[in-house]
Amino acid sequence: MDLHTKRIQNDLCHPLMSMSYDAMIQAADETLLALYAKGNPMAAQILTTRLSPMVFGYASRVLGQQDLAEDITQEAMLRLWKIAPKWRVGEAKISTWLYQVTANLCTDQLRKTRPMSLDVISDVKDTQPPVTAGLQNAARSSALQAALMNLPDRQRQAIILRHIEELSNPEIGNIMNISVEAVESLTARGKRALSVMLADQKDALSYATE
Repeated sequence: MDLHTKRIQNDLCHPLMSMSYDAMIQAADETLLALYAKGNPMAAQILTTRLSPMVFGYASRVLGQQDLAEDITQEAMLRLWKIAPKWRVGEAKISTWLYQVTANLCTDQLRKTRPMSLDVISDVKDTQPPVTAGLQNAARSSALQAALMNLPDRQRQAIILRHIEELSNPEIGNIMNISVEAVESLTARGKRALSVMLADQKDALSYATE
């Protein structure tokens, strides 16, 4: 038994409703999901706060539309709640499972919709306090998002998972159901394409395209 699984089992030794809020905040995702499955509503609130931004961020990058990303986020979390009673601790990370569900939902959505014009792609909101830095960061985000939307779907997903979500190649392989070699190929081709698309903007946006 690994330490992560042992920690979860120790957490679950607490009586269901006696675990303090502070203890639940520190609990592993799997612990919270198990508590939710046993009827603890606070566990669902904490998991939603913890995991929804991750799902939404990934979906919004892949789809380029925040309203669709919100729908995908709601559906992915709903599927997590449905599977909670059957979840087996130690078989998979909840975050990896959610990325996989989100990736599949995004793929289905992309098949339904036509490619959008770049001028209607939603900008990623920037919350940095300095105005000048905020404007530059917003410009960078907008330019990167526009370039990402010009990549083939699989390249875009791989690039986002590797270089924005900062997942490992084996994790991405599990999420996308492809080999590590295929992940490496997708990210390499995606990076080359992004470099070409952003090359004429690198000075203005302070991008390093190599």
